[in-house]
Amino acid sequence: MSLLDSHMPPSTDLAPLAAGKLPVPLLAELLAGLPTHDPQLILGPGVGEDAAVIDFTPGSAHLLVAKSDPITFATDAIGYYAVNVCANDLAVTGATPRFYLPTLLLPAGEADVGMARAIFDQIGAACLQLGIVVAGGHSEVTHTVTQPVVAGTMLGQVRRGQEISSQGCRPGDLVLMAGVAPVEGASLIARERRADLLGRGWDEAELARAANFLHDPGISVLVPALLAATQGVSAMHDPTEGGVATGLLELALAAQVGLEIDLDAIPIAPPAARLCAEFGLDPLGTIASGALLAACPPDRAETILAGWRAQGWPGCVIGRATSRGAALVARRGGHAVPFPAFAADEITKLWG
Repeated sequence: MSLLDSHMPPSTDLAPLAAGKLPVPLLAELLAGLPTHDPQLILGPGVGEDAAVIDFTPGSAHLLVAKSDPITFATDAIGYYAVNVCANDLAVTGATPRFYLPTLLLPAGEADVGMARAIFDQIGAACLQLGIVVAGGHSEVTHTVTQPVVAGTMLGQVRRGQEISSQGCRPGDLVLMAGVAPVEGASLIARERRADLLGRGWDEAELARAANFLHDPGISVLVPALLAATQGVSAMHDPTEGGVATGLLELALAAQVGLEIDLDAIPIAPPAARLCAEFGLDPLGTIASGALLAACPPDRAETILAGWRAQGWPGCVIGRATSRGAALVARRGGHAVPFPAFAADEITKLWG
């Protein structure tokens, strides 16, 4: 398949859009119409790029890295999600997260002091854990949302010349994955559909363990990303909405390379596989914070994998990058199969 076949835009401006990310060609078209050119903007918006890199103070030793992201799927522990997904996107550029500015929107008629206090506490605890300072933000109660929404901007820094982008993946690079999938998806399903699952006969303790995937193994990839950034990695990407499969597509699009991926090599956590199967979700297309995709020259792969192992992180080779503009190729059992493609994250099926 070509890089864009699975993400075709709507045929007309009146065609409805599915829940989730904008279709890749549409997003690329819309970004192309924005003012994104400035000599101080080292890395600007693009499909597959996780954060912006800005030469805010020319001549200084560090570059500014910035990221904005909302949390719209989760309601439980939403503040924790919000901090960690932004921190992940900074980390894959090699940057250390420093400052966070959350915008909190609470649903009128449902929000109370306890809800606001819980989300503030979650944001504060998550920032403390990662050494991040809350520098500002905004909060309000509004009729325009039906559930809590946290949309935050995070700022960090990376040493000049050491910044990493998804565009860095080169033909011949090996594609590595740290962690398992879909950690975030499993936790979301267990948290958001707990009553339903108990009614289907799931064990309460088993659901509690799956819900705790948010913390163990956790959705933060800060540690493996910052280690890989020092070990010769070419590119990194944080697979979130759309799962590992969409993360691989975005990595390929950013670098304009083809990929050959062994789907059997992608580690799926057994509880996550069972939870996805319960609702007919494909784990490869289910929101996957907690995993890290990286590309590196073949002679750097074992060093990076060994470093991850030393930190307690599982890691493996799941494929390789092929020539510029080549297709995405997937294999199962050694045989070519269609590359998994998802118009929207599989998790959206939980809400119909």
